[in-house]
Amino acid sequence: MKRFLVLLLLAVPFLTINAIKKKTVPNVLIILSDDQGWGDVGFNGAKDIPTPNLDALAKDGIICSQGYASHPYCSPSRAGLLSGRYQHRFGHECNLPYDDAEADDGLPLNELMLSELFKKNDFQTCAIGKWHLGDSTDYWPNKRGFDDWYGFWGGGLSYWGVPKKGRGAMGGILRDGKPVPMSEITYLTDNFTEEAVNYIDEYTQKDKPFFMYLAYNAPHSPVHATKQYTDKVSHIEDGFRAAYAAMVVGMDEGVGKVIQKLKDAGEYENTIIFYYSDNGGATNGASNYPYRGHKGMLFEGGIRIPFSVTWKGKIPSGRVYEHAVSALDIFPTALAATRVKCPKSKNLDGVNLLPYFKGEIKSEPHQTLFWRYSDGAGYAVRHGKYKMVMSAYKNRFLLFDMEKDPYEHTNLAAEKPDVLKELQGLYAQWRKGTVPGLWTDPHAENISKEEAKRDAYIKRATSGEKR
Repeated sequence: MKRFLVLLLLAVPFLTINAIKKKTVPNVLIILSDDQGWGDVGFNGAKDIPTPNLDALAKDGIICSQGYASHPYCSPSRAGLLSGRYQHRFGHECNLPYDDAEADDGLPLNELMLSELFKKNDFQTCAIGKWHLGDSTDYWPNKRGFDDWYGFWGGGLSYWGVPKKGRGAMGGILRDGKPVPMSEITYLTDNFTEEAVNYIDEYTQKDKPFFMYLAYNAPHSPVHATKQYTDKVSHIEDGFRAAYAAMVVGMDEGVGKVIQKLKDAGEYENTIIFYYSDNGGATNGASNYPYRGHKGMLFEGGIRIPFSVTWKGKIPSGRVYEHAVSALDIFPTALAATRVKCPKSKNLDGVNLLPYFKGEIKSEPHQTLFWRYSDGAGYAVRHGKYKMVMSAYKNRFLLFDMEKDPYEHTNLAAEKPDVLKELQGLYAQWRKGTVPGLWTDPHAENISKEEAKRDAYIKRATSGEKR
């Protein structure tokens, strides 16, 4: 008995150290939605799509009313998020080629990712859901700093888990690079939620903090939903909108389950949680109202997205932060929260948002932000209250006063040539720190077709006008 007591007393200091470590170093949870419109969440004013769990999470933290993605579509946006740098600095400014990607197409292996940095600092790391940062195995999550991975590597997938034609089982849902039997797949949104909840359960048995990247593919196309979720939007008469809304509802319920599990595990207040969409809503029933444009565009509808940050008890709750912030800020903010050091050679483009949220710094986090499709196909600059868009498919520059005209209705390019020239100069200077894209995608061609279709509609609508 005496020997047992001695061993127990010797163990106490080690148990205490582990307990302190778990309590003083927070977990990091990034929840990413896919193609969700700014107007498709209650905390931004949506009335038709019920999102009570996302609203509650945002109420417990800070809503970023001018939260921006770093790119208007999927793969480059994720590259910016997980690298903390403009994706144009390392050539990842296009979606991966759809069917003919080369073996080395993906977020460059020499680009330090947030997951790799956390793993080096003894975090348990987990990726769940959509990847879209490289098709070949060297670029998959298990090779990029994630201890555990459950999801798919491509840009889109049937919500019933059916692999795309010609890809075989490896093109479906994988667990650590191995196919998950179709018999275990029900509805991907639910499966990703279950995986996250189970992981948190498992985490409570470990003695170190975790980093979870929960990247839902909802509400990205294809539009698939279960009756459980369509029943909850039966009040939406537009079936197109209702089916999309059901996908958002399914994701919202999933987020609610994940947050509840954190609370049950006693880890909610010890977890900094970032929620945002990778870009604006697409043309599949989403709403970016009241903003102009949609996914793939450099107008606000393509890049301004639902964005909230929650760290209960550590940052203010129930506030709306009105200055512009970027997804690039998540990397340095997560590092600051966990006190993980970033190599000086990394040269992050984002900023730590914590002192801004706490009111310790009153100025704006960013004086200037940049976006680009691919060099020559279109770019945008937000500088102070002005925003410039160089639209290759409209073949002109547009300039907006974002304080007076946040919905981008009035082009001031001809009226304010000096401001336009200043923003053009800022872009030219920033461009020097970028490189050409390592591969191309058909986005510029597709957006030009869309513009032509729009012009055809307008021409047809006005064809009977009497002049």
